[in-house]
Formats: sequence, C-alpha cells, structure tokens
Amino acid sequence: MSEILCQVASISPLTDVVYKVELSAPSPLDFKAGQYALVHMGENDKRPFSIANGAYDNSRIELHIGAEPGNDYAGQVLTRMKEDGEVTVSVGHGEAYLQPNQLPIVLIAGGTGFSYAYSILQQHIHSGDTTPLTLYWGGREKSALYLASELEALASNNDNFTFVPVVEVSDDSWQGRTGWVHHAVMEDYTSFADTQVYVAGRFEMAKTVREDFTQKGLKPENLFGDAFAFI
Repeated sequence: MSEILCQVASISPLTDVVYKVELSAPSPLDFKAGQYALVHMGENDKRPFSIANGAYDNSRIELHIGAEPGNDYAGQVLTRMKEDGEVTVSVGHGEAYLQPNQLPIVLIAGGTGFSYAYSILQQHIHSGDTTPLTLYWGGREKSALYLASELEALASNNDNFTFVPVVEVSDDSWQGRTGWVHHAVMEDYTSFADTQVYVAGRFEMAKTVREDFTQKGLKPENLFGDAFAFI
C-alpha cells in the first residue's frame, strides 16, 4: 500500500472522548467500504483506524477516534495530527469489506466500531442496492451513540434500512433496547442461514458473535470482521 501525506482538515468532538477527524487527500484514494487506514507514526509504528466514509467519497478520510484518558495509543495520534497539521497514512487494508451479495445484511457495531459499519452503510445506500440492511449499534449509554439522530432520520427516509440502537445503561428517558448489542440481534433473528453479518467492536464480542450465530445457521463465508484475522 502506498503512503499518502494527508492534510488534517479538522478535528472535532463527537462525544467527551470520541473525535471526528477529517483528512484531505491530494488525489482520489483507492479503498473499499469497510476497510481501514494505517496512520504512520513511525517506520515500525502504524496504527489502524476504520475509515468512516464510503468508498465513493474518496477524496478524504474520515476517522472516529476514541481517546479516553489513559489511551495513549489513540491520544498520541490525535496529538500528532493537531501539532503537525498533516499525517502520513495508507489505505485499503483489511478483508472485511462490503461484499457483492443479495443476502440481507446485518451490521453489528460496538462503540467506535460504528465507523466501520457507517462506511458500509453509506456505500450500500449510495449504490442504490435495495437489499435490506439493519444496523445494531451498542454503547454504554445513550450519549455514546453520537450519530443516533442522523441514523434515525436516514432510516425514516429509507425503507430498506433499519437502525436499532442498544445501550447497556439506561435511564427513564430511554425508550429503546438495553443490554448487550449482540443479544439484541439474537432476540430478533431465529436463523442467520440466509444473512450476511458484519461485526466491529471488542474481540470478545466478535468471538461470541461467531460462536452464537453459527449455531443459528450463519455460514462462515457470510461473517465479516477484521477481528477474525486475529481470533
């Protein structure tokens, strides 16, 4: 993958600990929806972050970086971007990108794993594909689902897209689903035999999804996630 020097167009907060980073590229980028970028911090230090924009929107890179206190891995990247105003990246990494298939799609995202799902969602809708797509996004509390309002609006205007937000900790104002995000999916599907599933989040969640969903008929070739290259 070739190295690309990008300008840092903006860094803005999505939550108290999650930041949206916009990088401007000098020429169109070659990547697929669901792939990730490597931020080059050093010759042997390249840090992966999912690309949040669709592959059709290839003049830029959008990243959603979670940098809670103590997370130096992400915090150092944000500091470098703020101080230098530019950063070297490479794109087109990962094999868990959107696949050409007519099976209904289920996207499962935990936390900032949403950026992976968001790229796939945007690409799917932009393509005009009418295959049903359902996004389950889980967070600790409502405020962690930082683009929920936009997704609800998108779902209301698209008959083929369903958005299901799930929170672990709720209060009286929350009228949606609660608990673990993959449990919500399990409750809604009796079988995954004719479904494509894309998952992004903690490795523990990805492992559980693989184990539980295959018992409900999910074929290994229809399960996608970068975590599966490591677990």
